[in-house]
Amino acid sequence: MNFAVTPANVAQREAWTGGTIPDVERVRPGLWSIPVPIPINPLRYVLVYALELPGGVAIIDAGWNTDEAYDALVAGLGVAGYTITDVKGVLVTHIHPDHYGLAGRIREMSGAWIALHPADARLVRERYDDAAIDSLIERERALLRRCGVPPLTLDELAGASMMIRHMVSMAKPDLLVEDGDELDLPGWDLRAIWTPGHSPGHLCFVSPSRKVLFSGDHVLAKITPIVAVHPQSGPNPLADYLDSLAAVRGLEVEEVLPAHEYRFLELAGRVDRVLAHHDERLAEIEQVVGAADGVDCWAVATRLTWSRPWEKIQPFMRRSANNETLAHLVWLEAKGRVRRVVGEPDLWYPA
Repeated sequence: MNFAVTPANVAQREAWTGGTIPDVERVRPGLWSIPVPIPINPLRYVLVYALELPGGVAIIDAGWNTDEAYDALVAGLGVAGYTITDVKGVLVTHIHPDHYGLAGRIREMSGAWIALHPADARLVRERYDDAAIDSLIERERALLRRCGVPPLTLDELAGASMMIRHMVSMAKPDLLVEDGDELDLPGWDLRAIWTPGHSPGHLCFVSPSRKVLFSGDHVLAKITPIVAVHPQSGPNPLADYLDSLAAVRGLEVEEVLPAHEYRFLELAGRVDRVLAHHDERLAEIEQVVGAADGVDCWAVATRLTWSRPWEKIQPFMRRSANNETLAHLVWLEAKGRVRRVVGEPDLWYPA
């Protein structure tokens, strides 16, 4: 299924494909796009959106907690005619560091409120509090052991995300935003849509009058977000994600404003392509399981088609690849298309 979305801004797409960072941009009256750099990451930047309010702005997402990211955000707000102290609120689509990391620092500087979905708010302490992180790492280690990760690789993968924890200024939210909530933002008719999958509490925001969807990581122009089983995920995150795609597909919007890459026009067409991608991946995994007489998740992951050869994938991304493979296996199990024999490791067989 070949489908390419139409970029809403060709220069923004060219920046993405050319490996650079796009300009700060006035998307339309009252709305700005501010690229905030992400260090040592192929995504390169997160697109922070500033929504003009009487006497200030609210922003959607925040960026990583680094001086470089903070300075870029301050400079971008300056292009729009604002300072960091003008930020009244931070709507966080989800608690990954590139979206949530700077929220606490922004609140310290401006007194802004921070808003999260309750499902992600419940995960903040265990993920970012030093006193709680050992338990999370041990749970990750146990999950990877059941996936068949080799012993010599286990410790490296279990703690692979520790290197980016310092990119977050841990901050409890001031507001909890549920599915369907109308945000109190004067001049905006912004409604929250709960779209779990990439994270349990991922939120998108739609403005029916302006016909725009702020999609976070839920729907992107080119890549697909990681949807993985991990200690803080739901039991079947891929099922959640596919249902969440259906929840946004029919929205009457003219433009999608994602957190990465570039803005684009065709929401339904892009959703259909993402659904097709997961169908293809599920079929590939089912084929690998069918060709083996019992196989663990790690072995399945090493036999799949990735964007680069398995031996060239870095440890953190190998863990993501394994856990994403597990999410697809769990989905197939729930549909009765594969079966699992529990052990250390769990083994997967054709149904």
